[in-house]
Amino acid sequence: MKYKILENPNYEETYELIEEGLRKKATILLFACCRVSYEGRALSELDYGERIIMMKPDGCFLIHQDNKVDPVNWQPPKSRPRAYIKDEILFLESHRRSPPERLEVEVRKVHYANYNLIEDYEELERAGYEKDMGDMIWEKPHIIEEGFRPTVREYATEHGFIDILGKDSEGNLMVLELKARKAGVAAVKQIRRYLTDFENKENKEIKGRNGEKQKVRGILVAPSIGDDALELLEEEGIEFVAIEPPRELKRDKKVTLDAFG
Repeated sequence: MKYKILENPNYEETYELIEEGLRKKATILLFACCRVSYEGRALSELDYGERIIMMKPDGCFLIHQDNKVDPVNWQPPKSRPRAYIKDEILFLESHRRSPPERLEVEVRKVHYANYNLIEDYEELERAGYEKDMGDMIWEKPHIIEEGFRPTVREYATEHGFIDILGKDSEGNLMVLELKARKAGVAAVKQIRRYLTDFENKENKEIKGRNGEKQKVRGILVAPSIGDDALELLEEEGIEFVAIEPPRELKRDKKVTLDAFG
């Protein structure tokens, strides 16, 4: 059986469905009136209300209310879920070992319960992110400026990882910070921090052939920039290049229902 559905089950029927779903490593979904408590890195209590409870085979445990995208309570993959009955009340628990966390759900009434053996072997393919911008610039460096030569990606500094390092046509170092959306003041401050890491004359990346320190140029790359950010950019002497991230997926794969036969 790939799925099982119960409408208005009692607590014993719900418990049996959950136990069967856990044994089969299925995705379990409940629509129930419940109370939720959490203890671990913090403490929280959520009084009775009707919510969606989801338990996944990888250990994820999610509780959703009827608003917002994110769950109101959750446990990550590799957590250990279980169900038990105490004083004719159904309880669900999820334990995490490191860091120690415990999520408990007291179920008052179940309106709907089911489990599904889901077959899905694909990974999400994305486009329009900083990585895609980096790939595009690496392949077509002239879109930054003629003569630009990218040399390093994800260069580690004291203040984080620089997206791309390179040299201009005169051999000066170029520090590129990429943003796939409109750049704000925080992006300008971030690249300013990166530039301070090259103020040390001992940094090998900024030494020319004769050992003299080369000029360091900061380049903020984004589709657009806010007025406040642009003003700060000009004050700091940092340059801006407007580039839209690529929006096309890299593969053209047709999926038919035969894959789920």
